[in-house]
Order: sequence, then C-alpha cells, then structure tokens
Amino acid sequence: MKIPPYLLPLALLTACTPDSATTASAPETSTTAPTTAAKDTAPLAVPGEPCNVQFGDLTFTRSLNGAAQHATVDKGVLTLRAEAKSDNFNDPDGKLTNQSAPVLLTQVDNTKPFTLTARVAPQFLETYDAGVLYVYLRPDWWQKFCFERDERARTRVVSVRTIGTSDDNDHDLVPAKQVYLKISSDAKTIGFYHSLDGKQWELARLYKNDYPATIWLGLSSQAPVGNGMSTRFDNCTLTQTSIADFRLGQ
Repeated sequence: MKIPPYLLPLALLTACTPDSATTASAPETSTTAPTTAAKDTAPLAVPGEPCNVQFGDLTFTRSLNGAAQHATVDKGVLTLRAEAKSDNFNDPDGKLTNQSAPVLLTQVDNTKPFTLTARVAPQFLETYDAGVLYVYLRPDWWQKFCFERDERARTRVVSVRTIGTSDDNDHDLVPAKQVYLKISSDAKTIGFYHSLDGKQWELARLYKNDYPATIWLGLSSQAPVGNGMSTRFDNCTLTQTSIADFRLGQ
C-alpha cells in the first residue's frame, strides 16, 4: 500500500520506535561460587568414593584419587602417600592444572562451629612436597592449608583458595620437620593457623565462611614435581567448637 506523503514522517517514526517488550535486558547469570550471607542449603554432589578410614575419633568416609588405598593407620599415626606428580591446583592460565592429589574427607555441619587440628610431618623430597589440610566441596571450589617445601628448598606454610581457579599464598617460613596446622570456624569466619608446639598459634589466613551448610574437611599429601612422598599426621582432632580469638588462634 502506498503511503500518502503527508503520513510518511509518522510511518517512519513508528517503524523506528523499539518495542519495549523486546528491549528489556536479560538477567545476568552468575557462574561463580555462591557468596550470599545465608548459607546455601541445597545439597552438592558427594565428592570422591566411599571409604571408612578410622583415625582416632575421626572417621573419613570419602576418598579422592585413591586416598584410602594410600593411607595406613598405626599407633595413632596416619600416613598418607602421594604418588608422583600429584597435586590439586586450578591454574588461572590452565598450564599447571592438576587434580590428582589423594584426599581423605569427613563431612561437617558448616552451620555450627568446628576446629580441625593436626600435627603434620611431610617427607620433604622435592619442591612443593607438602602435607595438607582441606576445606572441600568440589573440584572447582576448595581451600587447602599446606606445610610445603618451596622453590629454595625451605619449608613454609602455604595456602591455596580455589573458586574456579586457584590463588597461591606463601606464608611464614617454618624451619622444622613438623608443624601443627589448624582450621577453625565459628560458622561466620574461617581462620588458618600454624604452631610449633600446639599452644602458641600464628595466623596465616582469615576469610568469610560463605560455604554451604554441608562441607568436607580432609587430610592430604602432594608431590607436584617429584616422584612421590608420604606425610605423617598425628594429634589430629575435630571438635564442634571454634577458637575464641581469631587473631591469636586460641
């Protein structure tokens, strides 16, 4: 149909006016871990394979990367072996990503306080060999606290927090063969601590506990560049209390 000349401006204006129903912006979808103040109660997939490793008052019921088959318990000491080139690290550029370290896990109610403590004695043979404590949910969402051999063959405390990809944080040098490591939460905050005697503690890391209502705590060994090593764990406890002072770790 031919438009009369006197109606042409009105027709062009109508054709160029966007329909409001088609220009509304689509809601953004987050692909990161939840960071809401209230803990997510939706269940996550149970990690690893079932196991039953008794260690003092602790029972480890899940095993990552064959950890249960690499663990022995004798006279109050749990020894966990890491095979060659085993590690958990999600490299930001993808070059060094590795999810092969053995981890023993026990389930924890994260709506309540908790404290996991262990004395950790790794067999330091190669760079990055370490004995490790974990907070774990899934392969792209976890935190580890390590007693590790660094690039200069010194032993130190290290932490790695993974939310999709991993960060990497070197903390205090600890010139000793063994150290106490502790992870404590009051259900709002998580603190990482180390000590030579299990009495006087040093703060390594403190951050918001925005993990879901159910999490997993664990023990691990790693040998990212070497041919394998073992870590001895003893004096290991898991309590349903938190420390009173998150700066002093006591």
